Amino acid sequence: MIIHKGETLFRQGESGPLYRIKSGLFKIVRLHEDGSMFLFNIIVPGEMIPHHSLISPMNYHGTAIALISGEVEIVHAAEWYDQLNRDPARYHEVAALLQDKLRMMQQRIDQLTRVTPADKLEQLQHWFATYLKDIPITEIITQDEIGQLIGLRRETVNRLLRAQAKKQDSSFS
Repeated sequence: MIIHKGETLFRQGESGPLYRIKSGLFKIVRLHEDGSMFLFNIIVPGEMIPHHSLISPMNYHGTAIALISGEVEIVHAAEWYDQLNRDPARYHEVAALLQDKLRMMQQRIDQLTRVTPADKLEQLQHWFATYLKDIPITEIITQDEIGQLIGLRRETVNRLLRAQAKKQDSSFS
């Protein structure tokens, strides 16, 4: 099925199928009681989500929203868990999926532990570029969301982006 930019794949607290991401990018956000949202994960092609339900079912921990249009395969939960029970070798597939996600999270931790805020932003931009090519990160997520991903305030992200733009402008002159 095709999911377009801005559409919701699933909502926090609901239950339902699993999804294999064939193309596109998705953000996973948590909605807090005060109505604010916190972006805590980016889902990329090749992932199967929700990760916490690959072995046993659980309600969706967050809301998945398409950052860019993409294709998603619905994996019916009952069939998935039945296949796991009938063929324990399929747990290897689950382990590989979780290992890939852990490695991606290690990259995110590396971004967070950079010394300077500018380095953190540049690393995140570089990571996004592997999936977005020439689309600037600011066309995909907000400055507040960038800050949430790299542990900076929105104001700091704004200042860093302005400095990058100024640097690019001066290099073109």
